[in-house]
Amino acid sequence: MKKLVPLIFLAVGAGAGVGAGILLRPVPEPVISTEVNEPVERSDVADTMEDLADREYVKMNNQFVVPVLRDGAVRSLVVMSLSLEVPAGQKDAIYSHEPKLRDSFLQVLFDHANVGGFDGAFTDANNLAVIRGALREVATKDMGDQISDVLIVEIARQDY
Repeated sequence: MKKLVPLIFLAVGAGAGVGAGILLRPVPEPVISTEVNEPVERSDVADTMEDLADREYVKMNNQFVVPVLRDGAVRSLVVMSLSLEVPAGQKDAIYSHEPKLRDSFLQVLFDHANVGGFDGAFTDANNLAVIRGALREVATKDMGDQISDVLIVEIARQDY
């Protein structure tokens, strides 16, 4: 009997811990879509194809490396590759302004890292949408309507 009591306490404690973990698990935010699915007509598809033909993608020359700090020390590095969606023929203009764009993009990525954006499930669709939107905003500020979208081509985090 003396050997059975610690085993019972162990089982009850483990069960309470699992129950508390399930009960206190964060609830994911629901994704609400306001789009209504409508039938796509042939002319809409043709217009979309023409829009894509009028665009080209410019890959930024180097990857972006963002340190993630915790308690004043580098705990991980996030490495990203970005491409920019631009109107056809604007590739040279983008490359000539690449240093300015890289500076703006790095500032956005550093700010995102400082608020904990690269902690946890950093590749979650909502988190990536936040980064993409912020990058698109500064790209539009720097280059005007020449950049219509920023694409995250690769992203990886190396923890230490």
